[in-house]
Amino acid sequence: MKPKLPLVFYHAPNTRSTGVLLLLEELGATYSLQLLNVGRGEHKARAYLDVNPLGKVPTIRHGTALVTEQVAIYIYLADLFPAAGLAPPIGDPLRGPYLRWLAFYGSCFEPAIIDRQQKREPAPPSMSPYGSFEGTFAALTDQLRQGECMLGERFYAVDVLWGTALSWMLSFGLVPKLPLLVNYVARVNARPAIIRGREKDAALAGAQSPPA
Repeated sequence: MKPKLPLVFYHAPNTRSTGVLLLLEELGATYSLQLLNVGRGEHKARAYLDVNPLGKVPTIRHGTALVTEQVAIYIYLADLFPAAGLAPPIGDPLRGPYLRWLAFYGSCFEPAIIDRQQKREPAPPSMSPYGSFEGTFAALTDQLRQGECMLGERFYAVDVLWGTALSWMLSFGLVPKLPLLVNYVARVNARPAIIRGREKDAALAGAQSPPA
């Protein structure tokens, strides 16, 4: 699928932008790849800081529109390719829950996981973005019990985000290996487009030169 305007994807293998690579595979999107070697600090070089001043990946440029922040990129890309059916359209009853669970990852779940991993107490309730770790984790597991995918039985871009994130978290022991989580990740990782994307990411990582 080719967008009407050129689509550029700034990507570093084995980082958060891997999930966007997988999403692009699911969407069947045509794009130009701008590869960054994090080990060599290319994401902090002036050339890239002129694109994303925070030096983070992923970033996409669609025509003159520059989009940063992982969740914003998922929303943008899934809406850009509606024929792929990876985003409930506005007016669909699932559109609100779809946006909710995309936002919940970045605004609640990941901060809770990082605080737990770093052995930090959460901020006071009036200032914490997520409340308690236990409540945040229970919200996720309760939702995943509703069906095969995040929103029931149909796969959406939100599943690429959560499947990729939980796969990484499980591998590093950041979340418990509950059958519910393990089986969800396995279903996401078994999709042909996800397999292709991971193979591409591994090849890109293998081709990059090590740090000087």
